[in-house]
Amino acid sequence: MVLLGTVVNGVAIIGGALLGAVFQRIPEKMKVTIMQGLGLSVFIIGATMAFKAGEDLIWVILSIVIGAILGELMKIEQGLETLGKIAESKLKKMGQGNVAEAFVFATLIYCVGAMAIVGALDSGLNNNHSVLFTKSILDGFSAVIFTSTMGLGVMLSAIPVVLYQGAIALSAGWLRDFLQEPVINVMSATGGILIMGIALNILEIKRIHVGNLLPSIFVAGIIKWLLL
Repeated sequence: MVLLGTVVNGVAIIGGALLGAVFQRIPEKMKVTIMQGLGLSVFIIGATMAFKAGEDLIWVILSIVIGAILGELMKIEQGLETLGKIAESKLKKMGQGNVAEAFVFATLIYCVGAMAIVGALDSGLNNNHSVLFTKSILDGFSAVIFTSTMGLGVMLSAIPVVLYQGAIALSAGWLRDFLQEPVINVMSATGGILIMGIALNILEIKRIHVGNLLPSIFVAGIIKWLLL
């Protein structure tokens, strides 16, 4: 089953979010400290990925500029926020007032990264779901924490995760020649910079429109593929 790893990933996020909703009675000060710790951890993860750029740094920078232009024209983050606000209006009776923020945040965290791309590709090409199973464990545990601090909007991120990774898995045959190791590395490095932006948002240092930077990852892959 090509989509097994993707489905398990989505279920893990939903399960973790439900557990997080049960354990929401965490003191506010503790929630802030937990989120700060997660923010620092996310920053380190992003920095580690970004360092893979190496000699491709110039192409990563160019990709971010082009991706930012495309993202602003497409209004990706605004679209995600709109979807979140629609869900928020439905869940207000449950006391979930920050669904849009949680949905956008979790969607970016779970979709931006090498594991999502490589894992889905491995599922599609080799029917090997080990990478996505590992990602599922990480996402499930983080969903518990994110939901306990941000609310049930985190659970809704399972939808774009399944659609995004599922599309890659189903298109794996066509992407086989495109996603070579150098291409994946530069996409991972670009994704790492975006993850660092997410960390800045978590730490409330500076508001970064990471959603509108998402096209950068694919622009980086295309540029590197053309240079091979």
